[in-house]
Amino acid sequence: MRKDLRESTEYAAVAEYLRRLHEPAFGSPHRLTDLVATPDASRVVVTGSVYDELEGLPRTALYEVRDGELRALTSGGGSAKAGRLAPDGSCLAFLSDRAKAEVFQLYLLGDGQLGEARPAPAVPGTVEFLAWSPDGTRILLGVAGLGAEMADAQGSGTAGSSESGLPAWYPEVEAGTPEDAWRSLWLYTRASGELARVSPEGLNVWEAAWSGPGHVLAITSDQPGEDDWYSAVLSRLDISTGEVTELLRSDVQLGLPAGTPDGNRAAVVEAACSDRWIVAGDLILLDLVAGTRCAVDTAGTDVTAVEWIDGTRIGYFGQRHLDSVAGTADAGQGPLPETIIAKDLAASAQSWASWFYPAGAFTSDGQVVVIRDDYDVPQQIAIVGSGADQVLASLAHAGTEYIRSVAGCAANVAWNAPDGTEIEGVLCTPAGDGPFPLVLDVHGGPIGAYQRSWMMGSNAVPLLVSRGYAVLLPNPRGSSGRGQEFAAAVVGDMGGADTHDYLSGIDAMIERGIADPARIGTMGVSYGGFMSAWLVTQDQRFKAAVAGSPVTEWYSFTFTTNIPRWGLWFLDNADPEEAGSQVHTRSPVMHASKARTPTLLTAGAKDRCTPAGQAREFYQALIRHGVDSELVIYPGEGHGVRQFPAVTDYLTRLVTWFEKYMPA
Repeated sequence: MRKDLRESTEYAAVAEYLRRLHEPAFGSPHRLTDLVATPDASRVVVTGSVYDELEGLPRTALYEVRDGELRALTSGGGSAKAGRLAPDGSCLAFLSDRAKAEVFQLYLLGDGQLGEARPAPAVPGTVEFLAWSPDGTRILLGVAGLGAEMADAQGSGTAGSSESGLPAWYPEVEAGTPEDAWRSLWLYTRASGELARVSPEGLNVWEAAWSGPGHVLAITSDQPGEDDWYSAVLSRLDISTGEVTELLRSDVQLGLPAGTPDGNRAAVVEAACSDRWIVAGDLILLDLVAGTRCAVDTAGTDVTAVEWIDGTRIGYFGQRHLDSVAGTADAGQGPLPETIIAKDLAASAQSWASWFYPAGAFTSDGQVVVIRDDYDVPQQIAIVGSGADQVLASLAHAGTEYIRSVAGCAANVAWNAPDGTEIEGVLCTPAGDGPFPLVLDVHGGPIGAYQRSWMMGSNAVPLLVSRGYAVLLPNPRGSSGRGQEFAAAVVGDMGGADTHDYLSGIDAMIERGIADPARIGTMGVSYGGFMSAWLVTQDQRFKAAVAGSPVTEWYSFTFTTNIPRWGLWFLDNADPEEAGSQVHTRSPVMHASKARTPTLLTAGAKDRCTPAGQAREFYQALIRHGVDSELVIYPGEGHGVRQFPAVTDYLTRLVTWFEKYMPA
């Protein structure tokens, strides 16, 4: 493939596809996240991602639903996000980087105002999240220093990497933990305008929520490195004294803390996780007065968002199999029982994912407000539950109609792995009858999950389908939506039993006449990149592979990544110096001699999670064994390819690779 594709017919075709999708929505949101609503749903606010042109990353802006439309709430330049309504709905607090690019600070917009918001005093760093106090007088701010690491789900890198102010020649320097790597909590008092730090030095706060008027629940660690999140604990912080009390420690991960307005009870989700910010697991309630805890039986739903509706009722969103679910649990007034049985409010085969997993807001009359979509339905804001199904606003436009006309259809599918375990997934197919060339698309994580969502959350999937390919997107063991035992089955066994979940899915598609056995490919990013590299060393059926941001050699990964302990934990607590451990036996590089599949490897030069050297190692190993391979490293990218025009280049290389080796 040529190094520079910009003058090629392939590049022009992909650019035209992306132009037809996005251009009709230039200046308007093309994707919505982070929905909040008042209890009566009279005010619904979302964050919208907006392209003004296909250049760089989209900006973000705040929108409110008015008369079936999305009305912009903010102006002033830069991006705005994380809108949060005061408890009485009268004031909107949000984050904006209008003063300095990618450094977010707190702004407030009073009821009835439009465009010009009042800035709060600046914090030393960038604000990642905010939360109103139960009485609406104060705002809690989660602040990351500009040297704090971003999660790989955010693209990796550091919070202030684009604002160093250093010349291009200046060296990259590491010398232990930098002072600006920590995350802290600050408190803004609305009446006085006072801003004060409330978390003590030496405590890193990953996320936090109010616990009554004078305390905060927080996920904390003693060190600020990205790897330290995996062993973080649930703590309670006294705002007035700074005293920190540990409430809960787990063998897996903790996230999504939530406290009652009176501070007597807390909730947290316990889950085996691959990535910070991507949490789906068991809901646990704590009685902070009695010191007891109880489990919530959600009928197999992996909980992904939590909200106390009042002092006794907690609402949650989550994924059950391939469905989105909203439910509630009533903890009552007395001592907590050992287990509380929850009840569903609503469930749907459509995706309600605000960002990665299902989320939304609860109304006072027992309904929920969600951002929903399907493979062939662009995002809608809707009220569902109790027989209701009301669309408040939609992102449908001429560009989404174009995608619907070329992207085929999607359906949920299932098959049995060799050990009899049922595996589920989504199958996207073009018009007409099979068999089609089939591309296996492996999700990241490994703990993650697919649902039927608009374009499957990927430019690549509908693009491939529009060119005659079927795409299979499996949820193997290790995926969310099937309970913690199923999710944790991949821990200590990456590339083990899940390998056969993928291969048996391909076999099933061949048996059903959907896939052409002579034209099978695989692709994925992050864990999907690892698995695509791994599969071509384990089975020679694949005619082409595209591995993005992969791990290909766990030994070198351990000593170059920012999450080495995560890798070793998922490799059965392997010792990298021990010959024969999974560090060596589960590395695709160590099996490269078995590969025969032409493989395109892509990486971002700024990726701290799966450094670009991982892609290079497998590329060089394949070349050494005479296997066609290409290596593409994007200098401005981190974990994944996110910015235009690099996205156009990446998609051109991906479809050209499959069309070269397994044409439709």
